[in-house]
Amino acid sequence: MLKFIDEYRDKRTADLIIKEIKKIKITEKVNIMEVCGGHTLSILKYGIQKLIPQNINLISGPGCPVCVTPNNFIDKAVKLSRIKNTIITTFGDMIKVRGSESSLQKEKENGNIVKICLSTMDAVKIAKENKDKEIIFLGIGFETTAPSVSAAIKHAYDENINNFSTLCGLKTMPNAMLSLITDNKIKINGFICPGHVTVITGSKIYDKIANDYQIPCVTSGFEPVDLIQTIKMILKQLKNNCIKNEIQYKRAANYEGNIKAQKIINEIFEETDSIWRGIGSIKNSGLKIKKEFSEFDAEKRFEIKINDTEENPLCICGDIMRGILKPLDCKLFKKVCTPDNPVGACMVSAEGNCANFFKYSHI
Repeated sequence: MLKFIDEYRDKRTADLIIKEIKKIKITEKVNIMEVCGGHTLSILKYGIQKLIPQNINLISGPGCPVCVTPNNFIDKAVKLSRIKNTIITTFGDMIKVRGSESSLQKEKENGNIVKICLSTMDAVKIAKENKDKEIIFLGIGFETTAPSVSAAIKHAYDENINNFSTLCGLKTMPNAMLSLITDNKIKINGFICPGHVTVITGSKIYDKIANDYQIPCVTSGFEPVDLIQTIKMILKQLKNNCIKNEIQYKRAANYEGNIKAQKIINEIFEETDSIWRGIGSIKNSGLKIKKEFSEFDAEKRFEIKINDTEENPLCICGDIMRGILKPLDCKLFKKVCTPDNPVGACMVSAEGNCANFFKYSHI
């Protein structure tokens, strides 16, 4: 087992694994989808698609939390920012994402208070220091960030911090991955499963996909050697017709996951249907704050009402995140939509497929 980060970027090691991949004789096209923005970044940054046989097609799924956050969430955040004596707190990428009429960046320029936080507890600290203001944290992400959002709500509850609330947009992976499998527009032959999510949930959440749908699932690390090895593991399963749920990222992930993190998530949240930008509503693919903690639910606290929202009809982020199209298929890509002027959420986030394709497609 490799121990140091430079070993996971070692060209000789990568070349050896690629030689082993080429020995696995599969002639038909194989679609392997990664559902993590960190994996998308590494695949494009290190040019992994160009290192493997042409019939192995790597496609990017909805693995960027900013990218899958829908218009109506942004519109709610914008509306909350306009309420007197409120401070919106958020992770950095969210500030540039456009809703149907505005973004938090524009609201900040107009004088509304929007602060970027590095952690959820930063938002709680701001609430403690500004007792005359309502502090609203934008809780987005997957199972990876859910424990920290849970911890912030629990801390506010225990400390009776009554000017703190969360606009919850947390999403969960298993049912989203199942919805992709049943999408007739794309055939998925294997999943590169998200490493950070699996650290929290355990790889057990992919058992149904591997066992019931006979699709290889391999939880991967984020370095180039990790990903190349993961691709090899998926191809071996397909070649040997022995479909399994495996972990390549054994230095961080295991089957059961982080039980303590799971416990606090289950204490604060419960499953709910959730809208994924460009994809639509997916049953039980999100989290909502439980009734007993509803005083920290910004939607209930402020009774936000917004108009029906629609995506930009020219933006194809939804089809890109479902693996149906690539960024180059978009009429806006590099012409109208750039990192400096993002039209769609896939161009906003550092983990977005369009942003990374813009930066690394020359590799």
